[in-house]
Amino acid sequence: MFIPLKDDNPTSRFPFVTVFFIALNLLVFLYQVFSPQGLGYYVYKMGAIPYEITHFTTVTFFPRIAPPLTLITSIFIHSSVLHLLGNMLYLWIFGNNIEDFLGPFRFILFYFLSGLGASLAHIVFHPSSQVPMIGASGAIAGVLGAYLILYPRAKVLTFVFLFIFIRILPIPAFLILGVWFIAQVLNVGIGGGVAWFAHIGGFLIGVALIKIYSRKRRVKEWIYS
Repeated sequence: MFIPLKDDNPTSRFPFVTVFFIALNLLVFLYQVFSPQGLGYYVYKMGAIPYEITHFTTVTFFPRIAPPLTLITSIFIHSSVLHLLGNMLYLWIFGNNIEDFLGPFRFILFYFLSGLGASLAHIVFHPSSQVPMIGASGAIAGVLGAYLILYPRAKVLTFVFLFIFIRILPIPAFLILGVWFIAQVLNVGIGGGVAWFAHIGGFLIGVALIKIYSRKRRVKEWIYS
């Protein structure tokens, strides 16, 4: 088991957008928990249900966000404290560097495109599922994909637990993120209430988006140099 704790990759500016996304996720979760309707109500109200998207209908009897909008609202809904904290840990460690590279406005667009693409990837492979898909992990997977491309050799201080071997070690980002991605692929079909295809799709979209932007930036720098 690998749990990243921090990286050694400094940034040139404060990651306002990353901090805002983390704060927003925390506030939404607290609202879910302390709402009279309870946590589960918002999972169904704002989660993305593939069947609704593919069949242009609704499958619940209480008021819901319009199905197309749930592709966005679902990114900010979490089912438990561990679900939330795990996602926010990865966003905090890796998101600041991607925001630093892209700039705040492009990072916002990148984050939502990754999240939207992750949701669509899950829907493509589970078009008839009536289970709500929630969580920021698809969007954050895009961040991980971009980080792997931009900073593969950055060191990530990682808690490593392998049976009796327990250490905190600096490990290259390409190893941490490569293992993470392979785990998502190997877990496809296991289920367990996890949208594995959303993770895979978000990661690949993040890779594609950062490559496209990097290529455009190099061309622009070449033209104006």
